[in-house]
Amino acid sequence: MGVTPKIAPSMLSSDFANLASEAARMLNDGADWLHMDIMGRHFVPNLTIGVPVIQSLRKHTKAYLDCHLMVTNPLDYVEPLRKAGASGFTFHIETSKDNWPELVQRIKSGGMMPGVALRPGTPVEEIYPLVEAENPVELVLVMTVEPGFGGQKFMPEMMDKVRLLRQKYPSLNIEVDGGLGPSTIDTAASAGANCIVAGSSVFGAPEPAQVISLLRKSVEKAQQTS
Repeated sequence: MGVTPKIAPSMLSSDFANLASEAARMLNDGADWLHMDIMGRHFVPNLTIGVPVIQSLRKHTKAYLDCHLMVTNPLDYVEPLRKAGASGFTFHIETSKDNWPELVQRIKSGGMMPGVALRPGTPVEEIYPLVEAENPVELVLVMTVEPGFGGQKFMPEMMDKVRLLRQKYPSLNIEVDGGLGPSTIDTAASAGANCIVAGSSVFGAPEPAQVISLLRKSVEKAQQTS
C-alpha cells in the first residue's frame, strides 16, 4: 500500500483559549496533521473554527492544517483559506455535486490538497468520479459520525465504505473522522483507513502521546498484514 499513516488530532476538542500551545503539544506528542473543523450553520447545527482562526494559528505553527469544510458554499472559502495558510481543503460531496471539478482545480491552484468528505447517509459511489477524474481529489474522508459535534459514537457500519475505497484505490488517502480511539482504531485500520482523525480520545487522555502512538501502530500493523 502506497499510503502512510497520518494521525490528525481534531482541534475541535482542544482548549480554544490556548490553540497555539495545544497545537504544539499535539505535534510534540507525535501528531502528523492538525484537523480543523470549519462549520457553517446551514450544513450542520454548529459553528466552530473560521478562517481568522486558521490565519492566527498559522503564525504559530508550520504544521499541516487539514481543513474539513462543513459548509454549503465551499467555493467561497478556497481563496480565504489559501491566504490563511490551510494545507488541505476537504469539501462535502453533498454540497458540491455540480461544481466539484472547478472546486478541485481552484484548491490545487491554491497549493492545497483537495479532499472530499461524505456523510454517513451518502452512498460511497457518489465520490468515485472525483477520485477517477483527470484532475482528482487526493483524499476521501469517510465520516463515522454525523458531522457537527465532537464526542459522538463511532459507526462501525461505515467501514464497508472504507473497505470498498481501499480495494478500488490502493494508493488513495482514506481518512476517518468520528469516535476514533483505542477501542475503535483496529476496526478502521483493518478496513483500510490510513488518516485517522481523533478528538476527545486524544485530548481527553492523560498521555496523548501514548494514544497517538497506539493509533499509528494499529494503522502500520493493518498495512503490513493487508
